[in-house]
Amino acid sequence: MSLAGRLVNVLAAPGEVFDEVKAATASVANWMTPAVLLILVSWVGAWFIFSQPAIQHQLTEIGEKAIQKQIDKGKLPKDQADKAREAAAKWSGLGSKIGAVVAPVFAGILTPVWWGLIVWLAGTKALKGQFPFIKAVEVAGLANMIGVLGAILKILLILITGSAFASPSLALLVKEFDPQNKAHTLLALANPMTFWFLAVVAIGLARLSNTSLGRAVVWVFGIWAAYTAVLVGVGMAIQSVFAG
Repeated sequence: MSLAGRLVNVLAAPGEVFDEVKAATASVANWMTPAVLLILVSWVGAWFIFSQPAIQHQLTEIGEKAIQKQIDKGKLPKDQADKAREAAAKWSGLGSKIGAVVAPVFAGILTPVWWGLIVWLAGTKALKGQFPFIKAVEVAGLANMIGVLGAILKILLILITGSAFASPSLALLVKEFDPQNKAHTLLALANPMTFWFLAVVAIGLARLSNTSLGRAVVWVFGIWAAYTAVLVGVGMAIQSVFAG
């Protein structure tokens, strides 16, 4: 199977792809190519998104709302509000653009490494399989093709809805998404693309460790749920501290 064939077939027949990956010699292209595709798609999408006046206005409005909350709580004197608004208008858009450039790089490179580590540890330590770490990275990297599709879908949703927070998740049901709203944040986690990615990684884990898919699913989804809960909890705690 060619590299292009693996990149496409991992979406429809991941088990066959991972069987071949397990038997073949290690290939950096298996995980690096999806990473590069994700980065390029995200960068092009960001250029289109930030060229939309509606998105620019929305980002500015978020900063103004945060400043207004501080004024209402008496934490920011009104004579300092104008300076704060000027700073927010100057840096909020810039910060978002920097994030749009840097975040895809981390998502493209760290996702296969992080999930490769999880697959390797779960497969070799808990499930008693025998395979090298690089094979786990290849599995997670190929599964990252779902991330490429997810990025394309997210970009299209943002451009169609005019909302910088649009995503293929239950958050689409929210008319005005508020990133500081805990319920909205939880809805954004219910993303079918994420669950698809986890399912494909679980198939890879099952094939590499010669175990049942059911056991692999329990490990992959269980680990994801555990560290997601920790991250959400920490984020909410930090938000509560600053809000208080």
